[in-house]
Parts: sequence; structure tokens; C-alpha cells
Amino acid sequence: MSRMSVRTFLVTAKRSLQQAIKNQTPASFIIGNESADLDSITCALVYGYIQSSKVESKRTGKLYIPITNLSASDLSLRPELTALLQHADISPSELITLDDLSLGGEERENSPPFLPAEKTDWTLVDHNSLQGKLGDLYRHRIHAVIDHHEDENLIPHHPDISPRIITKSASCSSLVTNYLRETWQDLGSMVSSTIGSAQEDGRLVDDFAYASTWDAQVAKLALGPILIDSINIEATHKISEADTKAVRFLEAKIHISHKYGKSYSRETFYAELNEAKSNIEGMSLRDILRKDYKQWQEGDLKLGISSVVQSMQYLRERKEEDLRHVVQKWASERCLNVFAIMTAHHHGEDDDDDDDGFRRELVLYAFDDKGKTAAERFFQKGEGELQLEDAAGGESSSSDVSAQSKFVFERFWNQNNLEASRKRVGPLLRENMR
Repeated sequence: MSRMSVRTFLVTAKRSLQQAIKNQTPASFIIGNESADLDSITCALVYGYIQSSKVESKRTGKLYIPITNLSASDLSLRPELTALLQHADISPSELITLDDLSLGGEERENSPPFLPAEKTDWTLVDHNSLQGKLGDLYRHRIHAVIDHHEDENLIPHHPDISPRIITKSASCSSLVTNYLRETWQDLGSMVSSTIGSAQEDGRLVDDFAYASTWDAQVAKLALGPILIDSINIEATHKISEADTKAVRFLEAKIHISHKYGKSYSRETFYAELNEAKSNIEGMSLRDILRKDYKQWQEGDLKLGISSVVQSMQYLRERKEEDLRHVVQKWASERCLNVFAIMTAHHHGEDDDDDDDGFRRELVLYAFDDKGKTAAERFFQKGEGELQLEDAAGGESSSSDVSAQSKFVFERFWNQNNLEASRKRVGPLLRENMR
């Protein structure tokens, strides 16, 4: 067959990577950002699968290898990923992680390059700046980027970098889907035209049935993060035309499948993924902080931000764990100057008021004088835009932090600008660290 399932593609891609490392031969990679959330992981997977399935790639034997930007041991922190992958008959262990590049674990900063830079090319999805060890080794080998974050202007506008798509949308998966749409449709046309020329060949008809099933599986992979990031296409302040266009295309792919079409329900699909994402009950505080974590370097300052799907009250009331101690240890391990926790959650029955609405909270810590200066500058410049107000029972201010604490700045705010996610707060913090 000219097509394969996404699961078979992953097996093939992992084998190809192993051979490339062994023989030191060229390879092409797609990688999402270091938070490795649902959007980043599935964007890399869908992009790699569709690009590797096109006629030109088949003819030349080229594979686009999707890298999940974390260690294999961290996959268990993403129950929503496990829930989504099941719709494509994939288990998390079948993904290609940093471990497959010999870059997993705490030792990754000291790891040698798995391939010489000149033998690689990279496509970035869901970010436009390659960070960490991979960035040090390979950022000058970026050949394409599709992202919905703020353009950091580190990737030049150049004919050799194509596509270069950096624009706002609820989900990067929408931009990836729309970019791949024509190529994806061509894959279906190839199967349809073959069947049209030999309608009595049972094998070819079977090929079409398989292809429609595989298309539906890949469509679900792409659709999942769009629904999560747009709150089931209800967060009107986040949704762009790119998102609605992608959803229509992907749901059409699902509906045409005999296996998946009749049983598909957007509401049920979203509810399943959202419930899985919100379930952090079995995780330690450390795991909660690293589940959705991003880090940046600005000059000689380091910033880390953890996004959390429960309230600060939930984090503080965890039995047998002290949040401030966990934060101090986390920041020390990563040599952070500034660290933020951003919560995004719904008020539930345990809250004091009757409002079951969406809430954001922001806690900001600094660990040295340079970090404190940046944190204070951020508050002065960002208070109005983010609509920050001191939370009841909030953290200490910078002037009265406990002498026993390693924090030199610690503030806890309610963030009343509900539209400002990490995609906005991160750049604001970074601007004030320069």
C-alpha cells in the first residue's frame, strides 16, 4: 500500500532515526515546544505523518521524524495525551522522545550531538525559538516554522525557510492542518483515482476503507488540541478563522469514515479529553509544576512558568507537601531567577461564592536581586493590562518575605484579564528581564 497507519509510521520513523544515528546519515525532524503539551505533540505527529505520506516523500524515501520534546518518563504526566492517542490506536511508549536522541533525563545538557548539525533539518511547530540543548546545537538548521505564539523574530524571512507561518490562533494544530490541507487531500485523491480505474479489485477498495480510517484517526489527533485550546470552540476571544476552518475540515474527515463517523460527537470527544487533562489527583506537586512547564533565557536571567489546571488553594492544601518548599527546590534545580505559576480553572462547589466561572491566578517568585528587579518592573508595567489584584490570603509582598525563605519577591494575584494566557504573560515577563 502507498499509505500506512500513523502507528506504523511511528514505528518506521523510529527505526529510521536509529539507522540515521548509527550510520550518521541525514535526517529531517519536526519538534514542538518544551512544554510538550497536547498541541505541540500532535502538531509534530500530524505534520510528520502527512509530509512523509506524500508522493515525493515516498519516491525519495524521505521521512519527517516527529520528536516529542520531553523524556519518555514524563509522558505519564499527560493523561490527556494518552486519552487522545487511543483514538489512533497509539500508546505513549510508541512516540519518539528525547530519549531516542540520547537527550533524555537530567544529563541532557551535557550530551553530545546525536547527529552533526549539517546532517539535520528542523521544522518547529507551536514555537518559533528552539530552546535548550537542542537550540544550542541545531537552531541554525531550522528550515520551517508554524506557530501561533508571538513572533520572536529569531527565524529570518528567507526563501530557504518555508513555510514560515507565525500568526494568532487558538491552537497551532489549526495552522498545521490548514497548511497541510492540500497535501492531505491529494493523498485521498490518489486512493480514489486508483479505485476508479480498477473498481473490481477488492484489494484497492479495501485500501480506500483503510485510508479513510487512518484519515479519521489523524483528524482526531489534530482536532483534540483545537477543542481543548478553544474550550470546545466556545472561547470566542481566542478563536480565529483558521480554527473554525480547520475544525470543519477535520470533522469532515471523521464523518466520512465508516468506522468513526457515525459514533463521533464533538461534545463527547471534548469532554473525554478535558476530563483527562484536569485530573492531576495522583500527581505530586513537583509533577504538577513540571507537567506544563516552559523556560526561557534572557541575557543572564532564567525564567520558568508552570501552567496548572487547578487553583492555588488546591496546590496549597495538598497533604504532606509544602508548595513553597517544592517551588524553592524546583527553582534551585533549574537555576531560575524568576518563576511563575499560572492557574486556569473553574470555580467549583468547594469555593466560597456561587460563581462557577473561569478563573486565572498568577503567583510570581524571584530568587535574587536581578530577578526581583525584573518582577517589580513586570508588575508596574503589566498590572493594568493583566488586571492584577492581590488575592485574598495571598503571598507575601516583596517587602515582607520571611527571612527563612529564599524568595526575595513573592506575590499572588487574581488575574482578571482572562484572555491573557501564558502566550501573553510569558512575553511580558521576558520583556522586563531584558
